[in-house]
Amino acid sequence: MALHVPKAPGVAQMLKEGSRLYSGLEEVVYRNISACKQLAHTLRTAYGPTGMNKMVINHLEKLFVTNDAATIIKELEVEHPAAKMLVLASQMQEQEIGDGTNFVIIFAGALLEAAEDLLRMGLTPTEVVEGYELALEKALEILPTLVCKEVKDLRDAKQVEEALKTAISSKQYGQEDFLTTLITKACVSVVPDKSTSFNVDNVRICKIAGCGLLSSEVVPGMVFKRFVEGTVSKKSQAKVALYTCPIDIMQTETSGTVLIKTAEELKSFSRGEETQLEDQIKGLKDAGADVVVAAGKFGDMALHYLNKYDMMAVRLTSKFDLRRLCKATNATALPRLIPPNKEELGYADLVSVDEVGDTGVVIFKIGEGESKISTVVIRGATDNYMDDIERCIDDGVNTYKGLTKDNRLVPGAGAVESELALLVNRFGEGRSGLEQYAIQRFAHALEALPKALAENSGVKGTELLAKLQSAHAQGQNTSGLDIESGSLLNSVESKIFDLFITKYWGLKYATSAACTVLKVDQIIMAKRAGGPKARAPGGQDQDDD
Repeated sequence: MALHVPKAPGVAQMLKEGSRLYSGLEEVVYRNISACKQLAHTLRTAYGPTGMNKMVINHLEKLFVTNDAATIIKELEVEHPAAKMLVLASQMQEQEIGDGTNFVIIFAGALLEAAEDLLRMGLTPTEVVEGYELALEKALEILPTLVCKEVKDLRDAKQVEEALKTAISSKQYGQEDFLTTLITKACVSVVPDKSTSFNVDNVRICKIAGCGLLSSEVVPGMVFKRFVEGTVSKKSQAKVALYTCPIDIMQTETSGTVLIKTAEELKSFSRGEETQLEDQIKGLKDAGADVVVAAGKFGDMALHYLNKYDMMAVRLTSKFDLRRLCKATNATALPRLIPPNKEELGYADLVSVDEVGDTGVVIFKIGEGESKISTVVIRGATDNYMDDIERCIDDGVNTYKGLTKDNRLVPGAGAVESELALLVNRFGEGRSGLEQYAIQRFAHALEALPKALAENSGVKGTELLAKLQSAHAQGQNTSGLDIESGSLLNSVESKIFDLFITKYWGLKYATSAACTVLKVDQIIMAKRAGGPKARAPGGQDQDDD
């Protein structure tokens, strides 16, 4: 009897044929670090107000031109398992705060780059991880002492604008003043009395091509890119009835046969259906409804009666839009065509049809301060440009949400990172074990962020970083980078602030991701499921057309 001899020694003999196994520093750790460094370097040039845009074409061949890290990594579809760790950490930052995704990736990449040097010096990954965790603990202990301002009143537009401006200018440098005012107005108008429960979905965005960005505006209420169904196009102080069903003659649920012998019987049969529909529409009018909104289609006969009773008809194809309109007008969506009672009717100050550029829109306008939803109407030359403005507004609204969770602000323009680097470095110098090297490298990695800011603005990064370190060593803990003149500025006097909560979670997620990557010492890849991939359609041979 022949013995079965395994084809490969070690772990590989336990696995299916076609599996791959990598282990050790050279094969795993350094290769993982290299992949993460590549991802961090790709996004590093997009960091800050003067960051460059990336052109990404996704798997559906949709074009994205943006410097928003969250969008770039989402559309890139990173496959490498270690780089994916960084992507997941930045996605967690996006879900938690809605901003600071690039901060997480650049900082995690810098930590891994520093770790590579330490490993080549002879430290073990465990010692590096322990040092990084100690340094993070110290950094999070120092961070609250760097708070320089608090937003006392979240309804005070001036205070809110100061807090949002930095986040917005990092996406749309040069347009930040106009956009900050726009976003602040949209957020402040819908913030509830209990300001900690702010919902980002309450600020809607409607993109209409044409004109320029400065023609964008905030509408208290909702704007839909569509025309009305009937002939009535304007109603002021309108009562709104909302339905999730079509507005048409009711179809019977059972099938039956009707024997009609004379023309008179045929006329009275169809008139019976018409009379029933007219009674239903008249019932809506008697209930006080001026505007009828439905998720289904409007029948021709129903439109005739709606016009006869001077009621406006609007069709919304999206159930989400219908739900939001219910919230905006304070109405209840009804599943059947029955007259609504007073509690189920919504209210809008003005429902009108307008034309913005050559696009028809229906506007549900609700009084200032009363609306639970506001819409930002974005104007712009191209769809890509308007998409980028939308991402900028999304970041601004998320920053406002962050303020409702924690109203503390820290100095921006690289001041916080430089001060943390200085103090963490001093903490490392006071340690006696091997972890002191990892702590000092953590401090060095923090300086990658102000350096990226400087390099992206076109000045000598190393030179400006040396000036910044010198200023912080002399106790000027609010000194930051002036990207316009290539010198230093006082970030508090220049009103450049970052959210405390953004930096707090950014440091946590980046360090956690870097430590997870460093703790990996083996990669075991099972054989992929499925057979060979199908050949692409089209000519297979050179002779084929």
